[in-house]
Amino acid sequence: MAEYDYEIVNGRKIRVRPVEVVSEVDENGYFHRQPNHFTKGFGSLAGSGAEENPAEAGRYRLVWAKLCHWSNRASIVRELLGLEDAISVNLVDHGTHEKNLGWEFVYDENNTDPVLDIQFLSEAYYQADEEYTGRTTVPALIDVKTGKVVNNDYNRLTNYFEVDFKPFHKKGAPDLYPEELRGEIDRLNAWLFNNVNNGVYKTAFARSKEAYWDAYHAFYAAMDLLEERLANQRFLFGDYVTDSDVRLYVTLARLDIRYTYQLGHTRHPLFTYKNLWPYARDLYQIPAFRSNTYFKDFAKPGNQKNGTLMESFNARFLDEINFDAYWGAPHDRARLSADPGNKFKTKE
Repeated sequence: MAEYDYEIVNGRKIRVRPVEVVSEVDENGYFHRQPNHFTKGFGSLAGSGAEENPAEAGRYRLVWAKLCHWSNRASIVRELLGLEDAISVNLVDHGTHEKNLGWEFVYDENNTDPVLDIQFLSEAYYQADEEYTGRTTVPALIDVKTGKVVNNDYNRLTNYFEVDFKPFHKKGAPDLYPEELRGEIDRLNAWLFNNVNNGVYKTAFARSKEAYWDAYHAFYAAMDLLEERLANQRFLFGDYVTDSDVRLYVTLARLDIRYTYQLGHTRHPLFTYKNLWPYARDLYQIPAFRSNTYFKDFAKPGNQKNGTLMESFNARFLDEINFDAYWGAPHDRARLSADPGNKFKTKE
């Protein structure tokens, strides 16, 4: 068994979290995000995965974090589809410890999840695989019967919710992953991952100027293409919201108030895009998007000491900024749709 650095917290032996810039940056300074480890699916999209991970109501608990857009997409889709009764949910964040111990259930009494009876998300990871060496990430779907993480695959988890958990969708649930568009959606999602969703992290974790500028230019080139794509259609695939719109939205929602300092030379803030900015507001005004978007958490810096004089604008005036009014401002995106009264195509 490998040797790990630990801290003892409330009698729990908790491993110290690996650091991205140590374990996920190559010799040329380029960031390569770690692969997802628990990737078995639940049904038709996963083939034999359904035998090990049956799509059952009440069987799983989704763990996500407000700041993490990889997990935010799963929380939005869960609510859009009406899976609240089928898949329970809880939030994590980082607690205050001498070393970084990863995601913790800081919002619960005694920092302990009341269903899973664990304090740190890593406990469910190592329950599933004691030899796991990567970062313990969100989203994590945990089997409440075993206490083990069964899926942390942000690339496919929303698709499993959309297809394999269909028997538990609410009446009139939106069809976010239409069968006739799945190939196109998958291709666009892969492109979004490489250039947009992970693009901001490629700049943040770059450890050479070459790596930084490559990621920077790729990100803004992708934004330009998206701006053009949305000039004559309401959403990425036309009149209705799809899985791809959720994935783009979670990055846009954090762009100006969270990712700006990572991008450095901010060439084009979101609010200056003629199409992307009203598009993002159009999505925000959908209840499931709005209720799962925590702007004050995005804006609040986590690396500033209390009492410091050099605080950001957001930190100084956080309680006075009305993000909901700003993002709830009117837009004219409906004019681009042949079905302006509906943002979703529902299942037959």
